[in-house]
Amino acid sequence: MNFIKVIEEQEKHIGLIQLNRPKELNALNLELMGELRDALKNLDNNNQIRVIVITGNQKAFAAGADIKQMADKSAIEMLQIDQFSTWDQIRKTKKPIIAAVSGFALGGGCELALTCDMIIASETAKFGQPEIKIGVMPGAGGTQRLTRAVGKARAMEMVLTGKFIDAEEAMKYGFINKIVPVEKYLDEAMNLARSIAQMSPVATQLAKESVNRAFETHLDEGLHFERKNFYLLFASEDQKEGMAAFVEKRAPDFQGK
Repeated sequence: MNFIKVIEEQEKHIGLIQLNRPKELNALNLELMGELRDALKNLDNNNQIRVIVITGNQKAFAAGADIKQMADKSAIEMLQIDQFSTWDQIRKTKKPIIAAVSGFALGGGCELALTCDMIIASETAKFGQPEIKIGVMPGAGGTQRLTRAVGKARAMEMVLTGKFIDAEEAMKYGFINKIVPVEKYLDEAMNLARSIAQMSPVATQLAKESVNRAFETHLDEGLHFERKNFYLLFASEDQKEGMAAFVEKRAPDFQGK
């Protein structure tokens, strides 16, 4: 059974992945996460794809992990499952990933959205890390990425109480990029993807790497990394095309080379 739907070119240069366990509110079981890992790897290796959108449905982006699969597991069994390989693949994906979120994004679903590069949310979106309520804690980056997104005090409150925040609060804390009516959340994510897909994919990849490096290192190292990527782009055909188009007052035709 397929637990995700993949459209390699939903539009030109844009790949769409839809989580597809609607009865379970897209709970992240191992099979779904394996399919998601493979789909991301394939889209990242597809030269025609420049941006990836991940979505669920109007009721839920993903309501968390599939607790039934792990409730009776031992620590060693959990270690051997290696359920976090998908999260590593998301983090390693070179192309920008946009999460289009409506309804519940809880536990692993919240962590999945956080692992993406940008989030477009419907006005019904709710984010949270409620793992504490079932005797555990976030394990796929919730304590780390959430803290970077909303700050220590707010993250501590959400993680230690399981409190949800709505789209308005998420916007206030800089958690998401935009809030739109529920019927438009995927369209708005596609609009954002369309804007990015028009840019040089070479520059986009290196710019994404540089922004991410800001969260992983101190300022001096980050600046050094940024400058190396800046210089590297002058070896690309896209840089020559982009600057020539600017001088000639025309739209650039980026080829990703």
